[in-house]
Amino acid sequence: MPYTEFFIYLAVMAGVTYLVRMIPLVLVRRKIQNRFVLSFLHYIPIAVLSVMTVPAIFYASSSWLTALVGFVVALIFAYLEKSLVQVAAFSCVAVLIAELLLKYI
Repeated sequence: MPYTEFFIYLAVMAGVTYLVRMIPLVLVRRKIQNRFVLSFLHYIPIAVLSVMTVPAIFYASSSWLTALVGFVVALIFAYLEKSLVQVAAFSCVAVLIAELLLKYI
């Protein structure tokens, strides 16, 4: 039956997700005091988000050049501390303009 494999995969993924969240709670019983470990744990979400987002940026458009234009615009607006909506909107507009210009060149 084809649904059997689906439910097996789903159960394995649920088990792995549960174990990843449960093991630190079971193994670490007192407050972490090591500054290196605390700083390491502090930067994990930023690193994971960057690893997931940056490759997706370069595969989202039809050309790596237009993706680079959008990425640079997003970096500039993020550096200027604009809101997330503004950064996304301006980078999307930049990619659209770059795609239109690239079509006519």
